[in-house]
Amino acid sequence: MMYPANKASLSLILWNILKLYGIDPEPLFQEMALNPGLMRKPGGRYPIDSMDILWRKASEVIGDPCFGLKAAEVWHPSNFGALGYAMLASNTLRTSLERLVRYLGFLSDEDFMKLDDTEEGLRLTLVLSHRSIDKSEQNDAVLAVTLRMCRINYVEDLAPVSVTLVHPKSSCSPKYFEYFRSPVLFEASTYSFTLPIQAVDKILPGSNPQLAKLNDQVMIEYLAKLDQDHIVQKVKAAIIDQLPSGSVTDETVAQKLYMSSRKLQRHLQKAGTTFNALLNEVRLDLAQKYLTEEHNSITEIAFLLGFSESSAFSRAFKRWMGVSPATYRKAA
Repeated sequence: MMYPANKASLSLILWNILKLYGIDPEPLFQEMALNPGLMRKPGGRYPIDSMDILWRKASEVIGDPCFGLKAAEVWHPSNFGALGYAMLASNTLRTSLERLVRYLGFLSDEDFMKLDDTEEGLRLTLVLSHRSIDKSEQNDAVLAVTLRMCRINYVEDLAPVSVTLVHPKSSCSPKYFEYFRSPVLFEASTYSFTLPIQAVDKILPGSNPQLAKLNDQVMIEYLAKLDQDHIVQKVKAAIIDQLPSGSVTDETVAQKLYMSSRKLQRHLQKAGTTFNALLNEVRLDLAQKYLTEEHNSITEIAFLLGFSESSAFSRAFKRWMGVSPATYRKAA
């Protein structure tokens, strides 16, 4: 089963926040089965559900409802990978934020940002879902880090025209006014900040279109690979769901994924595989697992894998492994 994930290097922000408060982050990460080494690997990603729980646990041990703002103190462009450097090399704050929204998939499997031009200026809004509406510290951190990037690009004293936060005021609420340097509306319907229009379209001193495009290309290639990995995992998950019915085909899987079988074949071709290859891979993986469990007979395993009879399963397994299922079970 494939789960939504975030770029693991983003978690270095929380790791360093915990250290700011004198808390060893490693036990918390290990408790959530999150390998800290992944944070420094370019392709590393953590399940979003696990990260949500980790942030809640961090909130409990830190005990500061405004700790999300600390993200601006520990953030580094490398936490965003190529996207961070492309944003810093952008011509204007507008193009920088447009890059952030356009390549958000580089950071997360969830689309959680949008940009709008308003009478006040350019507004960046976090798009809340049932998953994100209660993640106040994380949402604070996202706004704080994004504004920090804008200040690095533009001027340190850049102040939004307005800021809106969904969560209520707390005892540390003055910290929000101190950091954002603008009016802050609590208990609003969205998390957002709006930058003045005269700031967002001004050419930035660090503008470097060539460098920005080079980093864009890195992200484009990464996202293409990520899309390929995703379609493979989605197809495998659909196959596993349908195997016991005995009627799993490329058409039934394509239907489950809301696409035509021809489109599915094209996607798998780009990923360097085929439907039949994935079907066999899933069947072999499950067969090896089932054969180590004594309570499943070989006939039962054959039906669980979608074969119409045990002899068909036995022939397929011998073709894959060079031995019969019974011989494999004895040796396991």
